[in-house]
Amino acid sequence: MTEQTTDLVEVQTAAGRVRGRWRPTTGSTGNPRSAAFLGIPFAEPPVGELRFAAPVPKAPWQGVRDALAFAPTTQRGDPGVTLIPEPSVPGESTLNVNVFTPDPAVTAPGGGLPVLVWIHGGGYFAGSPASPWYDGRNFNRDDVVTVTISYRLGFDGFGWIGGAPSNRGVRDWLLALEWVQQNITVFGGDPARVTIAGQSAGGGAVLTLLGMPSAQHLFRGGYAISGALGDVSAARAEAFGRRMAADAGVESTLEGLRSVSEERLLELQKKATENLMDSIIDDGLPLGPVVDGDLLPQTTRESLRAGVGADKPLVMGATDDEFTMAMADVAKTLRWVPTGMLLGKLGVPRSRRKAYLAANADVAALGKTRLAGRVLTDRMFRTAVLDIAADRGPAPTWLYRFAWPSGAFGFAEHCLDVPFFFDCLDGPAMQPLAGPNPPQALADEVHSAAVAFVRDGDPGWPRLDASGTARVYDTPTRDEAKAYRSVDALR
Repeated sequence: MTEQTTDLVEVQTAAGRVRGRWRPTTGSTGNPRSAAFLGIPFAEPPVGELRFAAPVPKAPWQGVRDALAFAPTTQRGDPGVTLIPEPSVPGESTLNVNVFTPDPAVTAPGGGLPVLVWIHGGGYFAGSPASPWYDGRNFNRDDVVTVTISYRLGFDGFGWIGGAPSNRGVRDWLLALEWVQQNITVFGGDPARVTIAGQSAGGGAVLTLLGMPSAQHLFRGGYAISGALGDVSAARAEAFGRRMAADAGVESTLEGLRSVSEERLLELQKKATENLMDSIIDDGLPLGPVVDGDLLPQTTRESLRAGVGADKPLVMGATDDEFTMAMADVAKTLRWVPTGMLLGKLGVPRSRRKAYLAANADVAALGKTRLAGRVLTDRMFRTAVLDIAADRGPAPTWLYRFAWPSGAFGFAEHCLDVPFFFDCLDGPAMQPLAGPNPPQALADEVHSAAVAFVRDGDPGWPRLDASGTARVYDTPTRDEAKAYRSVDALR
């Protein structure tokens, strides 16, 4: 049952009653308002005996629980300058969902509105669902219920500990999605029409869940933006966990690591993950979903090749120059590095360098910094788009490239497409990422395609086939055959 006042609204969830607040949407059409329910706990605080444990569903509460402000986040402290504003909120009850709905009392054919569940990025060690850029109000405007979820990060979420369950962050995703299945109806959503989406590590989470046999009942489609897969080997995870324990001066056991403060572990984690760029390119991230033989019985790509998730539609893509900005600090040095040596350092085999340079002549003409950034982007993101699409074979897959050059950077950098996806170009901290006048018309195109996919399972451009056609988001936007041909030399 739903109760409404002038600006407040209450909903009865399975665990108890919550109170949210109405706010306006933006734009001239669609629903004029959105109800936000912030910081609803889906699990007990992961502290004390529950630290490093599998998440435990939140116990019922009495009375009405205010859901008017973001709850504590698993990200701690000041994250510093980030591309997306993702604030940290102190506190212990960190496993929460934020729900945005156009009308909790809605009734629609099939039992409710389609649902988007957003998983934030941050390399599996940072990020926060409390970002104003993840506000679902304009998805609500367009009749999509939106949920953003939190999960344990870094060593807390993914570190190997003797005697502790593996993949605690992944287990958090699963419990949050179970919460959606159990509760989204009272917010006006249809639990049979859930699409999961995320960016960077969040996009990797989408792909991980897509290839996870035990997660298949929790969603019907996925939208992976610049997906960064974890798929950390069990051996690598254990070696990293034992190193962390040794650095902390304790046994690599549940009892030993629970004796180390959260602050100390974060210090050790930061130290252990510094200066990892070279190994990340070749080996991936050291903290992330682990191929543990349990939740992840095999790598995501092996699972997709075996047909897991093949019944689910997937949209997948990347920006054209995800990590070119990471080259800024070494731009002067790169001027003096021979091109062949530069490509070799970035892992391009000698036999493929000529073909790669020919396919990327426009970028190479802009200088060594841009070329190095493109190689880094291709190796970490854009080749993965094609590889994962190939793994899925004939499964319904749509590809895109986000190519619009930011007014701030002059190229399409990491995270740039997120405010276009959410249609929040009026949000805070936009100019440092997108420049002074990001094109609203492009946001309309990106966002409306996302709405169509969540609603219908089809974003509105040709699905992937032998032509390699993808949507290229730029001004103007176009559909282009062999849209990822510039990375072919790396595959």
